[in-house]
Amino acid sequence: MAGTLFVVATPIGNLEDITFRAVRVLREADLIACEDTRRALKLLNRFEIRKELVSFHEPRERQRLPKIMERLRRGQSVALISDAGTPAISDPGFRLVREAVREGIRVVPVPGPAAVTAALSAAGLPTDRFLFLGFLPPKRERARKKLLAVRDEEGTLVLYVPARKLVELAGIIMETLGERRIVVAREMTKIYEEFVRGTPAEITRVFQESEVKGEICLLIEGKNE
Repeated sequence: MAGTLFVVATPIGNLEDITFRAVRVLREADLIACEDTRRALKLLNRFEIRKELVSFHEPRERQRLPKIMERLRRGQSVALISDAGTPAISDPGFRLVREAVREGIRVVPVPGPAAVTAALSAAGLPTDRFLFLGFLPPKRERARKKLLAVRDEEGTLVLYVPARKLVELAGIIMETLGERRIVVAREMTKIYEEFVRGTPAEITRVFQESEVKGEICLLIEGKNE
């Protein structure tokens, strides 16, 4: 009998945000597939969990997939986690979930933190409709085309942005979408959590001299009637 693939959400910053169920599933799993073993160990050590780990990140996803699928076929349980938040949401995991579904292996979500929903809940922009874009293409022209394609979207646009690209992206937003309200959500759930709200020009003034690191969740007001 085939095993079970658990898709386990983990904290995006504050380790207290992990659920009781997530801790239990990680303790009971035969194998934990993680984006970065070093990051995973910090979480597991915090909750005194000792398990076999296998790295499962973007360059090695295809390479590791057969090994993990074989464990599932043998009836073992595998917990899939990413560095932060919910796996497969702009993180590794989709290919594994898809393959498990194709083979009729049970896939169980263990819900919890996700940067996109955390940012939406506190941004102050409409949440009744939103479009998640993930990461934009790294090249400027392709990013422009991506935003131009959704300029008529009435829901809030949500995307992830490397901090070093924030000021450049604010300029692209002004060029493609115009003077809309945007919200920068950074360091969520951590000590220096910050929400910065304003127009693209205002956001540029705030961050153009800053040395902000990491990843940012950026929210853009949808098109108004």
